[in-house]
Amino acid sequence: MITAQVESFGERLAELKPLFPLHWEKLAMDRDSIPLDMRYDVYACLEAAGELMCVTLRDRGRLVGYWIAIVAPGLHYRGCLTATMDIWNLLPEYENGVAAMILMRAVEKEYSRRGVRRAIAGEKIHHPCGRLYRAFGYEPVETYYSKLMGG
Repeated sequence: MITAQVESFGERLAELKPLFPLHWEKLAMDRDSIPLDMRYDVYACLEAAGELMCVTLRDRGRLVGYWIAIVAPGLHYRGCLTATMDIWNLLPEYENGVAAMILMRAVEKEYSRRGVRRAIAGEKIHHPCGRLYRAFGYEPVETYYSKLMGG
């Protein structure tokens, strides 16, 4: 049985850590020159401030996915509590649509509970998930460009 629940990032970090390299292998650009090196201290500070949200997806207790977001007032719109997706991922065998829908429902429920006014989620061009976002009423609003600089 697949379940989604809000959990403490810090309390679940030992379980989450083995999944992050899988996510990095699947989605990261420039892997040959930029290694995965997560700033867990910053996540801890955000969680201590109440500004980190972690929703996990489990199958019979086994961690199979996660959604991590920063939930804070906008820098330009102080009165608008904004949830900005940081990272989310499912193990490959759970990328069937059903698991993503279960996770997304739980994410939206927690956003509502926290009083989020605007939710922002991104997708990699080489691994699109816009269909899922559109199913939940999200619409594309901005495009980012990336360039690997020297140094």
